[in-house]
Amino acid sequence: MSQEEKPARPASEAPENPSADPLAELMAERDELKDRLLRLMAETDNFKKRTERDKAEFLRRANEGIVKDLLPVVDNLERALAHASEADLQGPLGQGVSLVLQELMKTMERHGLEPVVALGQPFNPELHEAMLQQEDPDAEENTVLSELAKGYVFQGRLLRPAMVVVSKRPAPGEDEGTEVKIKIS
Repeated sequence: MSQEEKPARPASEAPENPSADPLAELMAERDELKDRLLRLMAETDNFKKRTERDKAEFLRRANEGIVKDLLPVVDNLERALAHASEADLQGPLGQGVSLVLQELMKTMERHGLEPVVALGQPFNPELHEAMLQQEDPDAEENTVLSELAKGYVFQGRLLRPAMVVVSKRPAPGEDEGTEVKIKIS
């Protein structure tokens, strides 16, 4: 049956929704589709941003592993320089080791490695790991007296805590050289 051959609707048969306007229906559908499109575009944009953040975090974590693996090399170069005599440090080998250490540290610092400052600082369990306690009447209690191994922060995150010796007050009555007067009757 073609459009022209459609039987006319009897007057007694009214449309399902007499107030329904085809134009209004199309506009409502258009608005709904537009809203869905905008939401999908926002979700896509959020997905792209989240993917970029995840990718950057992955690369940061990958670099963190490499930097952590290089820390023993830094420690060994520092130990070599610390144990070298003054004559050795002035020689070509001592100067070469010193230059290699400096260049390695510059490179690692450029990528976000920072040493943890420990000497003379109050003990901070978030940055320091206490290996020993040592009595020191001249130092404030819980002050870092020496470093056994340097600590490092990489891109704002603790990579390795500083291993430190922490001060404590001498126990009362254990001071050497304190005179005690004894009265003998």
